[in-house]
Amino acid sequence: MYMLTITTCLHCRLTHYSTQDNYYWKIIFSFVSCWWNKKETSTNVEVFLENYGCLGLQRYKYSEIRKMTNSFKDTLGKGGYGCVFKGQLCDGRLVAVKLLNESKGNGEDFVNEVATIGRTNHVNVVSLLGFCTEKTKRALVYEFMPNGSLERFIYKDKESSLTPPLGSEKLYLIALGIARGLEYLHRGCNTRILHFDIKPHNILLDEDFCPKISDFGMAKLCPIRDVSVVSMVGARGTIGYIAPEVYCRNFGGVSHKSDVYSYGMMVFEMIGGRKNINAKVENMSELYFPQWVYNHLKPDFTIEGSCEIIEETTKKMIVVALWCIQTHPVDRPSMTKVVEMLEGNIEELDMPPNPFLHPPSQSSSSLSKE
Repeated sequence: MYMLTITTCLHCRLTHYSTQDNYYWKIIFSFVSCWWNKKETSTNVEVFLENYGCLGLQRYKYSEIRKMTNSFKDTLGKGGYGCVFKGQLCDGRLVAVKLLNESKGNGEDFVNEVATIGRTNHVNVVSLLGFCTEKTKRALVYEFMPNGSLERFIYKDKESSLTPPLGSEKLYLIALGIARGLEYLHRGCNTRILHFDIKPHNILLDEDFCPKISDFGMAKLCPIRDVSVVSMVGARGTIGYIAPEVYCRNFGGVSHKSDVYSYGMMVFEMIGGRKNINAKVENMSELYFPQWVYNHLKPDFTIEGSCEIIEETTKKMIVVALWCIQTHPVDRPSMTKVVEMLEGNIEELDMPPNPFLHPPSQSSSSLSKE
């Protein structure tokens, strides 16, 4: 199935937007309507880009992409999407060039990235500078992040890593920055952007370790601000970070709260310096780190049996993460509330409910609103 993941809510209540926004969404909807014919993929992408206007993004020829990457000499990373290469623009600026696999999908990831990140402007969201689409060749040009991805710095037991884990204060600032970036995507844009793949690998760090959310290949746009639940066929995301409702609708509707869950799981990995599920531990009670934390969490938000002094910033991260991974979406805070909790005093935080028990939620907490 060649499903474009930005189709949610496109046909609904376009009158809520300005003439320019109306025009934009009509373009997207028309593009989606003709997307299904696989043979016309290249034509459809061109029509989309022509009508979309590209919002000032630079369009490069494939020969220019080859030149700026020195014929793809320096590889920064690889994934199911393709490869990322280090490059340099004519003005000397360093860039990261994502070259998408020709065989992957039907161009959905390319369109998703341009349609979402191309409309964003926030210190905690990576900037898209330009793109290339030439026959079957597609590439995206981003600002360069010298410290790479967050996962390089948080896993203490990663034998091959030469980079030391970050300190608790730095991790707290990174967690706060990511929260602010997600709040912007959910509330600060003209259209709500749901990322659906928040994880350490997709958080990039600049020279000052300022975090920037990246990789919008699985994102969805919801242009109607008062519609929170989105329709979606099948699950998407990365195992270990996917919210329960994404693969089982019995837990609730898929919404921006699904990103909140992924954020909470990622924060636990930042706190523990390990994957949340660790099959190497000797004690089965320590197999799932978030549950171990909750089971040992005391009323003062310290960890029972821990010899280490837990700093206030880490305590706040623990409490916030436990709220974020509540089983039912309605029980999770919005990212606005997450930022507020992280910036506030530890004394003002409530003890989270047990996120590993999931009776029908009564949504009694003010955290769940929005």
